[in-house]
Order: sequence, then C-alpha cells, then structure tokens
Amino acid sequence: MLRQMQYLKLTTALVLLPCVLSFNVDDKNGETFNGPLEDMFGYSVQQFENSEGKWVLIGSPLAGQPAKRTGDVYKCRVGQGPNPKCIKLELPENTTIPNLHEVKENMTMGTTLITNPQGGFLACGPQYGYMCGQQTYISGVCTNVSSTFQVLNSIAPAVQECAKELDIVMVLDGSNSIWPWTSIIEFLVKFLKNIEIGAKLSQVGIVSYGEEVTHNVNLSQFDTTQSLLAKVEKLPQQTGFKTMTALGIDTARKEAFTVERGARPGVKKVMIIVTDGESHDFYNLDKVIKECEEDDIERFGIAVLGDYNRNNRSIKEVKKFIEEIQSISSDPVGDHFFNVSDEFALLNIVDALGSRIFALEATSGNYTSSFEMEMSQAGFSAHTSKEGVMLGAVGAYEWNGTVVMHTDQGTVVPLNADFQDPLDERKESLAGYVGYAVQSASTPNGVLYITGAPRYNHTGRVIVYKLDGEIITVTQVLKGEQIGSYFGSVLQTVDVDQDSYTDILLVGAPMFMGPEREEQGQVYVYKLNEKGLFEHQTTLKPDNQTCCTSAHSHGCTIVNTNGPCGARFGTAIAEVSDLDLDGNRDVAIGAPLENDHKGAVYVYHGAKKTIKEKYVQRIPGPGDGVKTKFFGQSIHGVMDLNGDGIIDITIGGLGGASLFWSKDVAELYANMTFDPNKINLQQPSEDCVLGERATVCVKTRVCFNYSVKSEKDHTNLGTAIKYNLTLDSLRAKSRAAFVNPDEKSERKVQVTANIIDALCLEHSFAMKANLDFRDPIMVSLEFGLAEDTGPVLDGDLPTSLNKTIPLVDCGSDDKCIADLSLKAVPSIQSLVIKANKEKFHVLITIRNSQDNAYNTKVMLSFTENINYVKVKANDKVCSLNNTKVECAVGYPFLKSNVEEVFEILFEVNPAHVWKEIQINVTASSDSEELKTTLHDNSVRISIPVKYEAGLRFTADRHMKEDHIIVKEGEQYPSVFNHTSVIGEEVKIIYTVKKDVDMETPPLKLRVMYPYLSPSENILLYLTHVTSSQDVRCQVRDLINPLKINNNNTHTINPKKETLSVFLVGCKDHPCKSFICSIPHVNNSQVNVTFRVWKPTFIKAEFSSLHMVVNATLENLNTDLFVLSATNYARDVKIQVSKEALGGIPLWIIIVSILIGLMILALVIFALWKAGFFKRKSIEDMENEDMKD
Repeated sequence: MLRQMQYLKLTTALVLLPCVLSFNVDDKNGETFNGPLEDMFGYSVQQFENSEGKWVLIGSPLAGQPAKRTGDVYKCRVGQGPNPKCIKLELPENTTIPNLHEVKENMTMGTTLITNPQGGFLACGPQYGYMCGQQTYISGVCTNVSSTFQVLNSIAPAVQECAKELDIVMVLDGSNSIWPWTSIIEFLVKFLKNIEIGAKLSQVGIVSYGEEVTHNVNLSQFDTTQSLLAKVEKLPQQTGFKTMTALGIDTARKEAFTVERGARPGVKKVMIIVTDGESHDFYNLDKVIKECEEDDIERFGIAVLGDYNRNNRSIKEVKKFIEEIQSISSDPVGDHFFNVSDEFALLNIVDALGSRIFALEATSGNYTSSFEMEMSQAGFSAHTSKEGVMLGAVGAYEWNGTVVMHTDQGTVVPLNADFQDPLDERKESLAGYVGYAVQSASTPNGVLYITGAPRYNHTGRVIVYKLDGEIITVTQVLKGEQIGSYFGSVLQTVDVDQDSYTDILLVGAPMFMGPEREEQGQVYVYKLNEKGLFEHQTTLKPDNQTCCTSAHSHGCTIVNTNGPCGARFGTAIAEVSDLDLDGNRDVAIGAPLENDHKGAVYVYHGAKKTIKEKYVQRIPGPGDGVKTKFFGQSIHGVMDLNGDGIIDITIGGLGGASLFWSKDVAELYANMTFDPNKINLQQPSEDCVLGERATVCVKTRVCFNYSVKSEKDHTNLGTAIKYNLTLDSLRAKSRAAFVNPDEKSERKVQVTANIIDALCLEHSFAMKANLDFRDPIMVSLEFGLAEDTGPVLDGDLPTSLNKTIPLVDCGSDDKCIADLSLKAVPSIQSLVIKANKEKFHVLITIRNSQDNAYNTKVMLSFTENINYVKVKANDKVCSLNNTKVECAVGYPFLKSNVEEVFEILFEVNPAHVWKEIQINVTASSDSEELKTTLHDNSVRISIPVKYEAGLRFTADRHMKEDHIIVKEGEQYPSVFNHTSVIGEEVKIIYTVKKDVDMETPPLKLRVMYPYLSPSENILLYLTHVTSSQDVRCQVRDLINPLKINNNNTHTINPKKETLSVFLVGCKDHPCKSFICSIPHVNNSQVNVTFRVWKPTFIKAEFSSLHMVVNATLENLNTDLFVLSATNYARDVKIQVSKEALGGIPLWIIIVSILIGLMILALVIFALWKAGFFKRKSIEDMENEDMKD
C-alpha cells in the first residue's frame, strides 16, 4: 500500500525554475530533471556523491507503466547542461530475496530513499510481496546500493518462510438429512483444486460420519491434487439417521491425525467440520473440543441450514444449532465459523474458507486470528540512526504498524504490544500505522527513537522510545489535536547548533483543516529539554490559501481546477545544512497543494537551538498543476553540488525535480559619525553659508565594511552597494539641507558605489534658520546591495541606521554648566499594605539654577514591592524599565532658573514582601555640573511598611441539634467504657484560608475550652483533633485524657452543684488549651471534636447556659505582618438547657384557665354597664335621617 496521500502530495520542479521570494536560494540558476508524471517521478529525492561525480537520485515508485509498475530509482548527474538526462538503475531486477516466490508487480521501488553516511544509499519498495501457497503477502523490501550504483544486498525483515506443510482432515456429516450429496462433492472438488497436495506440501484426509464413522481418505494416501480429486468425485454418502458429530470429531482427532494414517510430526493440524444438524451426542462435545485444543488442532466449523429451511424449523432451533457449531470452531469464532443456507450455497464460501486456510501457510502460530508481519510493508519509511537502519512497517499487526531495527548484528522486530498502551480499553491504537515516519534523536544520555502513528485514535500520535537490545521502553507520547490531520505522518529531528545533540523535533500534520475547511496543514515544533523530553514550543503554518472552486468562486480572479484545496503544509520536512552560513542548520517544509497544486516550499532559519517562527523564503512551484504538480513533495539539502562552498537544495514532486544553487551570504555593516557631534547655532562658520546666511555645517562620514561568509576567496571581487541618506527623518519638514543637494530633494541623497572590503564617503549638510529645540536632528541611513546577481545580505543584520545630533545653546564657550537641585516628598510616611493595592504619590520638584540643562532626566529606581502607575503631568513623558522610571524634564533642555513640579503615582505590589519601600530619585542632564553642586541631585526615600495578612479565619460548629437539652433525673451509665456514651458530640472546624494571592506569615492557633465546673465536674471532654497536612497540633495528653475505652473504664460520680453563670468561659472556669502551628497558610484546617459530659449537667441545677470555646490566631512574624481585627479570634457557643421532670402540673393548668374565664366575664360586665352593647344599629340611624 502506498502512502495514503501519495497521489495528491507529489510534486514537481520542472520546465522553469520557480520564482523565489527572498534570501539565498537562487531562482535563476540551477538544474531541472524531468520525468514521467504517471510514474510519480520525483516522489523522493536525495543528493549523492561518489568518485564519478555528484548526482541527484530520484525515486519513481510507479515506473514501469502500464504493466508491472515495479518502480525504480534514477541517477541524474549534476552539471550536464540545460537538458540533463537521468538513467534508470533497474533496481527491481537486481533486488531479490532467495527461496521465495517473489511478487514484484507494484512493489513501488523508490518510495523511500535515503543515503548512507558511509557511502551508498538505501531504496525501498514497501509493496514488494511473495506467495505462500495461493496467498500473497506484502512484506516490503529495501535494497542496499553501493557508491558505484551496484546492488549489495536486499533486506526484507518481515519475510517469513512459508510453512507450506498442512495436515487437513475434513469431517463430513453424511447423515440422511444431507441432500443432495452431489452438492457436498462439488464443494469438496472446488475447495481441493486450490490446495497443492504432496509429501512436502499439504495433505488432506477425509472422515465421514452419521451413526458411525468411516475413514474415506488417509492423509498420506494421495501425493497429487489430481489423484485426490479423482477419489473425491466418487465419494459415497455415509448415510444414517443420527448425527454423531462429537464421535466424528473425536475419531478424526484420535485416528486420522496419527502417523499410521500419514500425519507428520510438527506439521500444523487443521480440521474442517461440515454438518447440517445438531449432534445427537452433544453431551460429549465439550470434552472432545478440549482434547482438540490440547492437541493443537485448529478447527473450522461450517453449518449447513438446508434441512432446517426445508422443514421450516423455528428460529430458536436454528439459533441453537448455530451456537453448537460456533462452539466447535476455534477462536476467534468470526474467523473460523461459516454458515450457508443450504448445500448448494457451500460453493459460495470456498474462496473465503480457502483464504483462511492459505493464511496458515505463512503463519507459525496455531490460529489465523490476525496478521502479524505478513502485510507489514517494511520500508514504508526509513532512517539511518547510530545503531542501524530503522524501517517503518505500517501494515504489521493488522495495520497497527511497527518499526524494525536492522543492524549488522541482526534484526529486531518488536512485538505488537511494544507500541500499544496496556490501558487502551477503547482500542484507539488499532490500525494506527505505527512506522509511517521514523527518526532518531541524539542526547547526552543515549539515542531516542521516534515514530509516527498518524491514524491513532484518528488524531494521530508520535511515540518516543528507547531500545535496549530487543527491549523497547516508551518514554513519551505526543498526541495530535484534530481528527484526520495525519499528525505524525512526517517527522524530522534537527541538531540546530551542530553540537552532535538533537535540539528540536518537527512533527507534520499535513491534512490539518484550516478555517475554510481546506487541508492547510501545520508543523509542530518540539524542543528537547534536559530531561530528554520533548516540549511543544511553537506551531508553524503556511500562508493563507484562498480556496476558489467552481462552487465557491465569489471574489476570485482565478478558479482552482484541482482538488482538494489547501496547502498540505508539512508533507515533507527536511533538515538543510546551514543555507545562510551562520553555523546553524536550517529547515525546509513542503506545501505541495498550494496554488492549485503547483506547490511551494518554505525555508526557516535556525537560531539558538531552535528555528525562527517566521519563514525567510517561500519558493513557489512553477508547474501548471496538471502536467507538473505538487512541488514540495520531497526535499533534500545536505551537499554543495556546484563547488561554491554553499549547501544546495533539491526539491522534487510529481513530474520532476529541481536542484537550486544557493547564493553566498554577505555581511554589510554601516556606521555614521558627525563633525561636530553637537550643533551650537551660536557658533556659525563663515565657510558655511545657506541662503546667504552663515550657519553651522556638519560633516557626515558614512562607512561600510563588507565580507562574505563562505570559504570561497572573494578578496578581489568588487560588489556594488547603494544607500540613501535622509536628514531630520522624524520631521515632515527638515531643519537642515545638504550642501550639494540631489536635484530631487535637499534633505536626501542616493548613492551607488563599489566596495571590496571597506568604503567611507562624506556628505555635508547645513542648518536652516529659526530652529526649534524640541528634539535633536535625526539622520537616517538605508543601505543594501545594488545587484541581485551576487551574494545576498544576511537577513539577521540591519539594513538601516539612525543617529541623532543634539542641538545646544550654551554661549560662545560651548560649555553648558548646569546646577540641578531635586526634592522628592512621598505622600505617606508609613503604610499597612492590604490586598487592594493602595496607591501613593511622590511629589518631585527639580530646579536648574545655572546654564541650560540639556536632556534633563529624573530617574526613579524602586523596590519590587511597588509598581509604577503614571506621571501626573500632561507635559511629562516617563518610560518604565522593570523597576526604573525615567522622566524627561523640560526637553530638549531645562532653562536657567526654571523649576518643574510633577507627581509620580505608585501602587503597592503585595506579591513582593519587603520591610520598607525604597525609592532612589536622581536628577541628571547632558550638561556639565560642578562636583560642588551635585549633593542635591539625589534623594533617598524609605517608607516602613507592614502587610495585612490576606486570610480568612472561620469556625463552624456541627451538632445534631441546635442546642443540647438535659432532662431532670435523666439516667446515665455508672461506668463509661467508650467516649460515645459520654454525651452529645460537638465538632468545630477551624479554617484558615489564604484569601488573596499574597504572602502570609506563619501563625499559631490557640484553642481554649472550659474543662471543669466550680465543683470540678467535667464540662467538655476532648476526643479528637485532626488537621490538614501542613498543620501540627500539640494535643498529645489532651485527647481522651481519662483513656476511656473497653479496657479502661471510668466510674461516674459527679458532684451536685448549681451552675448560675449564663456564659461558661475561660475567664471564670478552669480551662484547657492546645496550640496548632500553621507555617504556611493555604487552606489549613483544624477539626476539634468534644463530648458534652452529660452527667455533670444532669446532676447540676441550672436552666440554660452557654459554654464558650475560644480560638485565637497569633502572628509569628510581627516585623512584616499584622492581622486584621476581624481575623483575630473566634468564639463558638454550645448551649445546654435543662427541662424539669414531668413538665407543668395539671392543677396549675386548670386554675390558670378558670382565672382567665373570670377575667373575661368581668370585662364583659363592665362593657355592658357602660352601654357598649346598646349602640344604635345602621337601620335606626337611617330611620332618624328620614324623619329629619
């Protein structure tokens, strides 16, 4: 099987060399090698050198169209001229594995192509196959070719010797229900025609049964297929009214597979059972099948449903019959069980049954449950590591895949389980294609081997492992992120700094879908850390592709004619040996679907043990997308093929390959100097006149240094450079003009000159009148090479330079002597820092008492526990650099006897804990200042601070009831043998939680609780104290102090007393306490459990009281921290009430009711006497109104 994407991911180079966007891959010089598109000429490319010269090797996996399509490799000599010819190496003819029936058709030689560091190269045909019986197995093959293009040997690590010897016994149901018997004969004849019979081949025996068993044919009876068929065509039916299937199987096991009947020791045993009904001796089947298992007999069961269908048997009966035949068949049943509707349909399963039987010929195990290396396609990918050659075998183990290591000492073929996750219950690894790509990484601790499985869980993954002998240890797994992206289908390790150790791993996901559902592709860059693990660093993506199709062509100027749309960026990834000559290796990445399948290649430069995220060059393919396409399918660049000392790059694809020469890389450095270096307009020169006015002239000296990076001698070659010089480039209108200006502009000159190693030129300019002094004069220089035929400039070097000339106004002596004085006053003298980031300001006052102070600055450096916010002045500009603020004052100068006042606003930073805030304020300028006046140029501010601990202290009480009720005379046990009988349980959970992201001090939690009453009866009894991991509590002798348990009881005899205090706390009663240390607050907990000593309260006289458990926090670092008042203490109250025995007496209730009734009667009598019940009704009032 060729790569899934090969027909769409191949490229070309071709009739014209592609256009290059930038940098040093030359687009005008190189060579092109063309070949048949239909042969996939250009699918793989390698640069190669031997004693005969320099070559480009080109793989053509489908060479040999339209017949055998064996594929091949072409050698193309470099330097043949405009129409170079390539020679086919005829590798398939010279590639052979002894003692095999080889199948070279469609072997796809040249799919994989790698050069050998010791000379020669390796070419692979992953679809190379061989025959075992009637079965073809695609094992794959690789051929070692010498430096003189001679085949040295062939490697096929997945090939297994065909086990052609099989002993097959057919057990046939010949009972009367089988009809017609001729259908059984036709089935046997068709099946046996495909089996090669012979003493060194397969043997077939036949046993038929009904009520009895008959040996029709012994295993060794016939030595040819034709003689066996002659016997079978006349085979009689056994007949009988019973179906004794267990007897037939057992007889075949015991007798048919004996040496006397021709069975061969060590040869695989196969039994085929054909029956049309349930056995009459079914009770023996389990025992018989177990014995077959013990004898390693592989069984195929065929259920014939003809009799069931003819007699309209029930579904239940059919199901029972099928289950019986399935129980006879070997595991897995799906590979060993067949059922047909009737005897005539047996012919339909002959091919399927034959393929299962023939599969046994290439397997050494007992069962045909799955393929192992038979379809492995070894050589699908290849890589030369320090230990040997890694060969990807994607078809191994039913396309789970594997990686074969081939060395001079032998071949290591991993087991299926070596690359599988033992916890993979969802079987995500099935058909994952391990070995699709292979690479290795060199580390100080040894070699890491890497392979991709792009179909793993549909998202793909990359497996990193170590190999110790035959033991594989997976050290890391990198997983893809998008379904169908083919993550891991392309791998490339890069030693960027060339120190012999791998720096990065690039993983291609060429079918990654972009935002428009196009196959954009992307490449993941992983950095190898010191622990030997790959960390994701960045993800590379191609330029956005506009998918213009006939269905989506709105706004498109050109409509794509090829599909799918996209780029498939990452189809090929190649390490390129230092294109730009900076000492770092570079990377080239192919995107063969770009530009309607014309393709493109992106070049990335290496830097600092990685590659730059932005590509430096994009090479577009020139093909038409039809005859030549998929430029960027294959890339190789490790040799200098034209002798100029620079690595060249070869890019291949469908239809051809291109060899690009690389240009030399030049370094051009520039510098500018000015004379004078300051402009003082009070000192004009008579020799400098601008507009009939004497002014100040400045000579600008522009100097260049030029060199090339390659080892080639360039000392006698001149190179043309060009540069532009612009005056006052920050201004729309220049304050200066060149003395001999260009006709087009008085502020700009353009120069082209020739340079060998160094060059200096001078230009003079004069200052105009009425200058302002807000900013200095900036002179800008832009430079580069004048021609593109020679070297290219190093892209990492600047091509422009800006320098400024300050303007001064200091009198005739040209000396500005200033006297700065500085005051800095903070708005606070001390501070408690809380989480809300309090703000304060520093009032700055700066004064100049002497000459103009040019470029005056106020610098503030401060400790990390504060942050700069802003300057409170509209005319001031301040810049921040970490913990330093620089403010320009009175730019371009602070005039004489002028004072400036402004405020700098700061906010505290609780993340950094310091004992004080320190701010150093300094004033300076470019003008001179006498040492005697420097004492007032700086101020040191120190503000003592403390930090309010940002925490939350809570105490939560947990009880069954809200408060405890004790009944008068309630009974209690005389002896306590367990703490659970003491009384109600009270649990208190103290939590100290970090409330904000700032430091907290170490704390001490003290818990105090009332222990004894005035009569020394126990009140609260401590039973448990637990805490979070970071907390340590000193409670050893306080928990269960009486040691109450089954082995140590405690007799109860409380004293009777009166508890008259409503609050029972530690001020008036004997208490106990314990301390818990909390060194680091995060979410710290202390759980305290008490038992209320109930006998004390049953004996005591009281109505209701509260016992108070007090907890306090103590700050152990008072120098830096304070606790807020709300987080200092927590009181938990435990209420205990007493209920009198029997409640309220009945006579009190009766007397109370009578007294109430008497009072009600007296009230009614009083109201009657007062006439309350004689008021007029509404009707009486209405009658009176009518009379009126």
